[in-house]
Amino acid sequence: MLHKISLYYFSPTGGTKKAGETFCQEMAGKVEVIDLGVPKQTVREPEREVVVFAAPVFGGRIPKLVTDKIRKLHGNGKRAVTLAVYGTRAYEDALLELNRAVEGQGFQVAASAALIARHSIVPEVGAGRPDEKDQEEIRDFAKSVLEKLRTSFQGTVKVPGNDPYKEAMNMPATPISLPVCNQCKRCVSICPAEAISISDGMVTTDTEACILCMACTVACPQGARILPPPLQEQMNEKLGALKTVRRENEFYL
Repeated sequence: MLHKISLYYFSPTGGTKKAGETFCQEMAGKVEVIDLGVPKQTVREPEREVVVFAAPVFGGRIPKLVTDKIRKLHGNGKRAVTLAVYGTRAYEDALLELNRAVEGQGFQVAASAALIARHSIVPEVGAGRPDEKDQEEIRDFAKSVLEKLRTSFQGTVKVPGNDPYKEAMNMPATPISLPVCNQCKRCVSICPAEAISISDGMVTTDTEACILCMACTVACPQGARILPPPLQEQMNEKLGALKTVRRENEFYL
């Protein structure tokens, strides 16, 4: 086990952080967590020799917010593990995109994984995941990574994906606030894209800036942030067949 490891993560609804911490806690005695979703945050350079990057998958891609922040770091040959976390449907080009962003900054990717968590928009899909079985698999993966890190390795970890990547998800809609909203401004402070503002008693969300990460819907203490009902119904219908599907985690060493 390592003494300390750094976890850089973006986890608007919690699943990515849970998966990342499960992995890191098996890898090291101490875990330094750096939340890439904090607005206006200057991301500090990694000090540990092993760095973990965990990001959610949005429509088969990694959110631009994540790759933009990774590109401000300098790997200087440090070893990295990448985790793409998705809500059962598919991760498509996301893991390849994450790896290339990390490698482009001078990190050496030692291992990668595509892990399952509850879907952020249709929570009945992947409900309860990562569950105990998932966490056991993640811990076993961590042990295998530790063994690999004890040896010298060359080459690049091969993961699925296509280049050019598929087009980024573009949904011209945002969560809305219900009348029970008491304007506590929790959604404003939590929004990683700084897309939400309150003015003259009105909560406004910038459609161009919103990345539909659903962080505001989870964080709202009044349960006042929801997707517009027509969009929620559309997503329920589109992903409904996946409610009974158990997709397996995938590991690459």
